[in-house]
Amino acid sequence: MPRVRKGQAPGKLSRVVFHERFAQSFKDPWFDPERDALARVEDIAWKAYSESRKAPLTQKAGEGFADPTYELSIEWLETRDRLRAAEDKRNHADTPSRVLVVVGAPRNDGSCPGEISKTFRLAQLCREILERERIEVDLLDLSLLTSDYAKRIYPCKGCVSTAMPLCHWPCSCYPNHALAQTGDWMAEIYERWVAAHGVLIVTPVHWYHAPSVLKLMMDRLVCADGGNPDPTSTAGKDAAKAKALELAGWAYPKHLAGRVYGVVVHGDVAGIEGTRRGLADWLDWMGLIDAGPKARLDRFIGYYEPYATSHDALDRDTGVQDEVRNVARAVAEAMKQARAGTLSAPGAKLKSPRPK
Repeated sequence: MPRVRKGQAPGKLSRVVFHERFAQSFKDPWFDPERDALARVEDIAWKAYSESRKAPLTQKAGEGFADPTYELSIEWLETRDRLRAAEDKRNHADTPSRVLVVVGAPRNDGSCPGEISKTFRLAQLCREILERERIEVDLLDLSLLTSDYAKRIYPCKGCVSTAMPLCHWPCSCYPNHALAQTGDWMAEIYERWVAAHGVLIVTPVHWYHAPSVLKLMMDRLVCADGGNPDPTSTAGKDAAKAKALELAGWAYPKHLAGRVYGVVVHGDVAGIEGTRRGLADWLDWMGLIDAGPKARLDRFIGYYEPYATSHDALDRDTGVQDEVRNVARAVAEAMKQARAGTLSAPGAKLKSPRPK
């Protein structure tokens, strides 16, 4: 059995440093009348941090888990139950077809940029086409991470690299109340992915890559690709137990497989092809099914033109607008075939000799 390597993480914060971190959220003078009350809250937070009180609300796992007596986070159980309900509803033949349209740009007019993104406009073109096809559209605008109060996606902690079964489906790393890592948007986003029959991602290129708001979500979806639906089987986050479980034989279940996808990537200078390939490869790896060549689009908008006139460039480029509409049409067509059981996906049922 491989040993668990240790020695990287520093020790806990000192009380002084903890105070400095805690106080950062209350620098506004409007909080001055409540400094005594905040000090009492800080003392409670310090105690919770010192005792690593990650999940203060738990209950016994119960039937269906490897260890029915294990105390599981109630918040995790509630998320798990919502995902199960969403999956059941999605699989019902009478459920209307649903596409999750993801806006991968961080820009909107409710924050510092002061203007909507071209990505949002392109996503609206997709939405219009899908709704004409009587398809329900769930618009997931990741720019809200930059403009909504306390809306956040925490980074993936990389549990999968220790052992796949340590990565739980849905993610159990958050919330972590001891570290004030609460309000994680992914608990809702997992449900929205599960509920969808198709996914259409629209994104710009940032420094040859997907923007940070999109990449945060992508990394946190690793648990959908091989994740462990039973945290009790690893006694929570017991690395040694997770390694043993993987080495005993792990199935690497693909929890989002079978959904249809399309991708629209746009840029102004470089990086569109690499980003489009990266997104498509990622979705392929998770077992999603591409909606054909017309559903994988990368285009420049306002090539080497000023940023200030980029919306005007999009206004003029009716060709790009129509190509984006075609991505939505391709997704709609493929999704209908997938739900009818007539979509051709050669090799989809072949067993991988090297699952991971």
